[in-house]
Amino acid sequence: MSDERIHFAADHGYTRAVEHYRRGRPSYPDDALGYLVDELGIGVGRDVLELGAGTGKFTELIALSGAALTAIEPVAAMREALERNCPTVTTLDGTAEAIPLDEESVDVVVAAQSFHWFDGDHALSEIHRVLRAGGMLGLIWNVRDASTDWSEQLTAIFDRLSGDGPRYRDGVWREAFERTELFGPLHHRVAYHVHHVTREGFMDRVLSVSYVASASEDERERVIAEVNEMLDTDPDLAGHDEIVMPYRTDVFWCARR
Repeated sequence: MSDERIHFAADHGYTRAVEHYRRGRPSYPDDALGYLVDELGIGVGRDVLELGAGTGKFTELIALSGAALTAIEPVAAMREALERNCPTVTTLDGTAEAIPLDEESVDVVVAAQSFHWFDGDHALSEIHRVLRAGGMLGLIWNVRDASTDWSEQLTAIFDRLSGDGPRYRDGVWREAFERTELFGPLHHRVAYHVHHVTREGFMDRVLSVSYVASASEDERERVIAEVNEMLDTDPDLAGHDEIVMPYRTDVFWCARR
């Protein structure tokens, strides 16, 4: 049964892709994490809410700060993995558009790899509601560097399946921030890092993409075949025991008005 609260690709894709996501997705670089911790004032004595927490890749890093952390994740399979990976964190079912917390109950809200999935206008209204006066909102995305031929080819494979679904890199998610009067201007910092994976880890990264995971069995098999051919023939990939995947990490933050 589909969860009508969230996009079909997120619901079905991430339900299928939990283990691929855990194994194939990179963590976040220390300097990017440092930007958010410093700018948002995350630490002991602060109440922090994470929206769309997934399997907890970002959650487990924020938990090290000593802040009191609540993580919300609507996809049941992801939430179960989150609870296993971050047992000290309060985990709730919910969405960014209907946050199951009281008004002015947290100091900071963060969203990692997730805000582009939200209905931005409704999400910002709810985030404003649960933030205390002077509260902060932080967003972070790991983005594959598409400068290599194989990375461009990979993006083309994903885009073929994405349809009209939301994507971070198209920038549509920013429009809600341009419309809102609830938050101040977005600030932006960038960090760079690399993700070292085996061939199996590379395929996990491919299969962790929601649009691939939610596609039909025939489409997924087609993607696997195309990626295997690329791994066998691309001069930067063929014959390598380890593949280096370069990433850019975009960090954004703004203040509650």
